[in-house]
Amino acid sequence: MIKIEHLFKSFDGKEILKDINATFENGKVNLIIGQSGSGKTVLMKNIVGLLTPERGQILYDGRDFVKMKKKEQILLRREMGMIFQNAALFDSLTVLDNVMFPLNMFSSMCYEDRVKRAKHCLERVNLPGTENKYPKELSGGMQKRVAIARAIALEPKYLFCDEPNSGLDPKTSIVIDELIQDITHEDNITTIVNTHDMNSVMGIGESIIFICKGIVEWHGSNKEIINATNKKLEDFIFASDILRQVKEAQSTH
Repeated sequence: MIKIEHLFKSFDGKEILKDINATFENGKVNLIIGQSGSGKTVLMKNIVGLLTPERGQILYDGRDFVKMKKKEQILLRREMGMIFQNAALFDSLTVLDNVMFPLNMFSSMCYEDRVKRAKHCLERVNLPGTENKYPKELSGGMQKRVAIARAIALEPKYLFCDEPNSGLDPKTSIVIDELIQDITHEDNITTIVNTHDMNSVMGIGESIIFICKGIVEWHGSNKEIINATNKKLEDFIFASDILRQVKEAQSTH
């Protein structure tokens, strides 16, 4: 579990995050949603340590990341997996070598075990037989699946996904969402997904926080979001015709 308490972050004297409080539960897909410029990306960067807040706590199962020394932070980062918006694969490495990269960096496994683990992760994202291909030979959706395989190679406790469906068609996005959800449940991971994809919200949003202008305006689940009465949230979610149609259909029954 990751808990955020009274988090503040400013740039050039302008407050971007204002007294953020949130709990991200393990074994659930936790979403951070909001418009561009709402502060959700800044929040994610604070949680993983790419930015440092002025005030507040970031508690990883009770361990305050903000107060840790650099060596302690490095050790904690080994418990994290990251899926970046553009997959961020190494073009010059094969698929297998991409997945093995964190294992080569941080694992004490022998070479044969690292290969075995990487192949297992590729099988888990339904990409067996792609080991010797290069990223440029794969579709965008396949590249994202390789990124997921790499992110879970070290068996992380915490998984962070930054707009994982960016640039993907709706059908492929569902595949990526379901993979993230399955891995989260099976391995009891604390997963945090930064997204503005309302299909993802409705499909896998087991726990959601909505941020507007640096403030948490609402939190709940995908089952609750349709009937939420927060005006700012309504303006955000009903920018999607899909959700408006769902709500209208519910009201006619």
